[in-house]
Amino acid sequence: MNTLNFESLFDIKGKVAVVTGGTRGIGFMIAMGLVQAGVKTYVVSRKAEACAEAEAQLNRYGEAIAIAADLSSMDELESLAAKFVELEPKLHILVNNAGASWGASFNDFPESGWDKVMNLNLKSIFFLTQKLSSALFAAGTDSDPARVINIGSVDGLTSPKMGNYSYSASKAGLHHLTRHLAADLAPANINVNAIAPGPFETKMTEFLLKENADAITSNIPRRRTGHALDVAGTAIFLASAASAYITGAVIPLDGGFSTTR
Repeated sequence: MNTLNFESLFDIKGKVAVVTGGTRGIGFMIAMGLVQAGVKTYVVSRKAEACAEAEAQLNRYGEAIAIAADLSSMDELESLAAKFVELEPKLHILVNNAGASWGASFNDFPESGWDKVMNLNLKSIFFLTQKLSSALFAAGTDSDPARVINIGSVDGLTSPKMGNYSYSASKAGLHHLTRHLAADLAPANINVNAIAPGPFETKMTEFLLKENADAITSNIPRRRTGHALDVAGTAIFLASAASAYITGAVIPLDGGFSTTR
């Protein structure tokens, strides 16, 4: 039986992380939490300007490196993975957060809206994890596995009352991919889990929350939307020794929202 060391249970200092979609929204919240916890954090986003801005903000609190890459492009995805492996021999934490949404009525929903969302929200996550697997393998040990944290959604757990068909389907698929990868990668000392956030105040949800704030929060048992500390804390838990025996889990981070839909 291992001796418990409660002082280091949530200590992730000195680890290396990649956070995709890490320049804004939930990705930035997670990146900020990791940086402040002493993790060398690479953030990835499509736009070089957003990368530079996020890197400057994060470096006020710790060590962050931003890399511009469009993960919907396999060429750029592979280039990102190759560049990272050249820079870092080990990857302790991979946060697959980059994603997109699309809304339209059932009769008007376009093929382009389906393919764009599926490619980024599901396909890119599988292949980025695959391309970074050597660095994850190198980092994981029996007592401290490497961690893959996929950012799903409450919309992948329950049926949303809006026309974001490809988004909800992609997130449900991501939750199942999380379980599948968890089973396959556990022998290599890699834990794979997912966080399924409910409403958080981000650029993606800004219009929705502005127009329907009272209606949405009234259906959340905790009576509020998510805060940065909520998602950063959950990610840190999933990256720490406290969760070493957890893999294949999908954790609703929604204040109980999924219980009311």
